[in-house]
Amino acid sequence: MKTEEVPQETAKTYGGVKKLLYAVDDKGEYTGVNSAGWEVETYVTMAAVDEIVRLRNEALERARAGKTSPLEFHMFDRRMELATLAATSGFWTWRVKRHFKPEVFAKLDEKILSRYAECMGITVDQLRSLPDV
Repeated sequence: MKTEEVPQETAKTYGGVKKLLYAVDDKGEYTGVNSAGWEVETYVTMAAVDEIVRLRNEALERARAGKTSPLEFHMFDRRMELATLAATSGFWTWRVKRHFKPEVFAKLDEKILSRYAECMGITVDQLRSLPDV
């Protein structure tokens, strides 16, 4: 993309801040150009947010029904997905999935729960519980 082609549509997802993109200038070299946004990018970002909210709500219902642990709900509530939670907690993906099982989650020791809570920025008590609403 050339510098004059960098999108300058106002993106509500940018919160009034500009984003640095790289484009080719008149000399054929890459240079940084500030962008105010792009409608297509805004649409895709909002669709991704809507999807994670849907997954969060479904996980909340499953957790309330005893079909999954609160861990899955909190993962989506923090806008994470399985690979992200595994990477930030240091557990293998298969192990995190195992911790989604309510009977396994109930037996986790404080050290494991603390690792999850820390990477999600919540307390262990919050991790063990679900919101009232």
